[in-house]
Amino acid sequence: MFNSIPQKSDPFPGSAPVPEEKLNKFKRGVKGELPPRPQYKLRDVVIRSEAASDLAQKQNARYDLMLPEDAGFLEGDEDEDTCTISQDDIVDAVDITAGAKYFSLTLSQFGPYRLDYSKTGRHLLLGGRRGHVTCLDWQSKQLMCEMNVMETVNDVKWLHSEALFAVAQKKWLYIYDNKGIELHCIRKFNDVLRMQFLPYHFLLATASATGFLQYLDVSVGKEVVAICTKAGRLDVMAHNPHNAIIHLGHSNGTVTLWTPNQREPLVKMLCHQGGVRSVAVDKTGTYMVTSGMDKKLKVYDIRAYRPLQSYFLPAGASCLSLSQRGLLSAATGDIVQVYRDVWGIPVTKPYMAHRAKGSVWGVHFCPFEDVLGVGHGEGFTSMVVPGAGEPNFDGLDANPYRSAKQRQEWEVKALLEKIQPELIGLDPSQLSQVDHSTWEQRHVDRVQVLGFDPLAKEKFTPRLKTKGRSSSGKVEKRKKQVAHEDQRDVIRQTVEDRMKIDKERKEKEKKKAAAAGQKSALDRFRK
Repeated sequence: MFNSIPQKSDPFPGSAPVPEEKLNKFKRGVKGELPPRPQYKLRDVVIRSEAASDLAQKQNARYDLMLPEDAGFLEGDEDEDTCTISQDDIVDAVDITAGAKYFSLTLSQFGPYRLDYSKTGRHLLLGGRRGHVTCLDWQSKQLMCEMNVMETVNDVKWLHSEALFAVAQKKWLYIYDNKGIELHCIRKFNDVLRMQFLPYHFLLATASATGFLQYLDVSVGKEVVAICTKAGRLDVMAHNPHNAIIHLGHSNGTVTLWTPNQREPLVKMLCHQGGVRSVAVDKTGTYMVTSGMDKKLKVYDIRAYRPLQSYFLPAGASCLSLSQRGLLSAATGDIVQVYRDVWGIPVTKPYMAHRAKGSVWGVHFCPFEDVLGVGHGEGFTSMVVPGAGEPNFDGLDANPYRSAKQRQEWEVKALLEKIQPELIGLDPSQLSQVDHSTWEQRHVDRVQVLGFDPLAKEKFTPRLKTKGRSSSGKVEKRKKQVAHEDQRDVIRQTVEDRMKIDKERKEKEKKKAAAAGQKSALDRFRK
């Protein structure tokens, strides 16, 4: 006979609790009200989606404790400003892998250069003003392609992956692959000056010198919409990563917000007394930074459309860029300055500074890396900016270490999950809301759109009969008979509704009388 081993009880039963601040970090909007019970199918779908959202929120909060990397900023010694620390000093203090991120490409013949990093942050695209276009894996310094298009290049932009990129040339828009082979020449998009790509919508937004804002669906190769902004030359452009709204800066000091669903701007803000030179929006869609000809740098809260901070720069900022951790880079002539927390406490001095070899033409922070790319008149410079990049990446969204097979699988899934342009709006949280409008309101809107009532009963038209049975008297008699039958149905339905209401009223009175006549334990003390 074997002795049973006593089982120890778990002193901490159930799953481990999750801190409230971690849950709030991954909160996915405010829950809406459940639809009424008659709509049981919709109610079941909403309940299941909210349960899945709660589970994802808890799992993200638990896994957040296991993230291996953390962001760190540059800290100087006592009475030392970090802006006086040069790039050479940083390279001497860090390891060889981090030091290799600081390099310069001398390309003085075809400059100045504009640049763009891919979504994963591993590939770099350069476009020289005089026609030089090149793309490379900047970490391994492996050249993918290099060519000269033999005409002016206004802007370059990666598309959904590092396999395709767009070049805005002097006359038309061109699409190339990463081997430098020309795939498309889109002549509907002419005189393009600036481009922005919306990765979750597969839309390439372009701003032209003729004042047109155009959207190209790169998944099917068709123009979605062309909007005449009536604001002249468009050479200042940015997009909000949170809600895919396009921000355009104009020469009269205004910034307008656009969506492909409307021909008029959603919002029009007066930001500067002079023309707007550059616009940047942070990844949360909360803050917008603008620089103008009045030599001012302003920070706006997009939720309330009001300015938070205003800074004066002696020469003004020609290029702006915001990193994933909230650092702001502002280029003035050949000086690039990086600021921290520009929307919090007023900043008095830059976080870092660097002098380029020529006049700066474009700046861009590299995703998931502490690197700032600077395109200037003498080529390209890669700066090391500690604390700029997000240290932890989502491997299902943008994996810098993915293989060719993983990239193909991701591209197929991204195409299946593509968001339609009709869903772009100022408040993306409205997409998860339930429409509480009544059936009558929807019916009235449908009648206004169609111009007739699709549910209206058609007027009775007697059928033509032969052998003298379609005389005027016979036809009128049949019309009256059908009218009497319809009226009889209406009367019957009215009587049934009235009887139902009377029955419910009598049941309520019966219950009320029974409750009033029920004896209580205190009745025996009454005289």
